[in-house]
Amino acid sequence: MTKARARMLWAALSSAVGAVLLVAGLPKVRDRERMIRVVRGYRVLPDGMASIAGTLLPWVEIVLGLALVLGVAPRVSGYLAAALFAVFLVGLSVNLIRGRRDLDCGCFAFGGGADEIEHIGWLHSARAAAFALASAATAFTPAVAVLDRVAGAGIGLFAVAVVCVGLYVRSFMSMGRQPIDDYLTNAAIEMRAVSSISRY
Repeated sequence: MTKARARMLWAALSSAVGAVLLVAGLPKVRDRERMIRVVRGYRVLPDGMASIAGTLLPWVEIVLGLALVLGVAPRVSGYLAAALFAVFLVGLSVNLIRGRRDLDCGCFAFGGGADEIEHIGWLHSARAAAFALASAATAFTPAVAVLDRVAGAGIGLFAVAVVCVGLYVRSFMSMGRQPIDDYLTNAAIEMRAVSSISRY
């Protein structure tokens, strides 16, 4: 592998981690109150600090995400992202050890509707640990030429986009069955019932 390709792969890793942070942070900005509730739900910070953390967290994710995608201060942004994911890891693990699983992860926006209870598991902790390690690795990204940076960013962003689309599609499909079909079937039944009644 040539040095140029190696640097491009480093840039791809950095951009992928940055894209994950952007995907996590951007949707949360729109729902500050719920983000604060999520942070409070973990019960690792006093309420006052939880409010501040819930307000600032999406912006921290966005700033670090942009820095990693653009290659701005890679060592600093890499270590800060690793520290952020380590905090997530601790918060998740502490609550899992306490036996508190009925929590909204708050990782990527919010999993369910306003009245749905989400669940966390050790898979969430493992994912946070993996991102912490990947973020720490980006701190060692060597100096990358502009073209290699752009190519690497394209690869990293594309990879995250594919995963996001896959997860989005999976949310509608389960083992070859589309849960939305149940809703459409019920709607069709209601329409037929209304149509039958209207005849009389």
